[in-house]
Amino acid sequence: QVQLVESGGGLVQAGESLRLSCIGSGSILSIDGMGWYRQAPGKERELVAHILKRGTTYYDASVKGRFTISRDNAKNTMYLQMNSLKPEDTAVYYCNIAPFPWTTDLGSWGQGTQVTVSS
Repeated sequence: QVQLVESGGGLVQAGESLRLSCIGSGSILSIDGMGWYRQAPGKERELVAHILKRGTTYYDASVKGRFTISRDNAKNTMYLQMNSLKPEDTAVYYCNIAPFPWTTDLGSWGQGTQVTVSS
């Protein structure tokens, strides 16, 4: 099983951008679907964006038009480009293997990467 490690979080002001990376311990070429999730304080973890191997993407309505998910199989890396960040985007962001956007039975979670957006 490929292990995933998130990075790229930080403290930014509203309107700024960040790019998160999710790096696999091995090849992600054979992984059909992967997703970015986030958990804000006091809230449940939620799906932010999902991408299939063939490139089909899904976005939560709250980030559609601002966030872009992509994957570079040659670099064993999935990305989340986050533009026009809002304070409500503040959360710990995680990546995971997920065959479909609606998949709930996911593998173990990594440590995530903290994103904090100040107003």
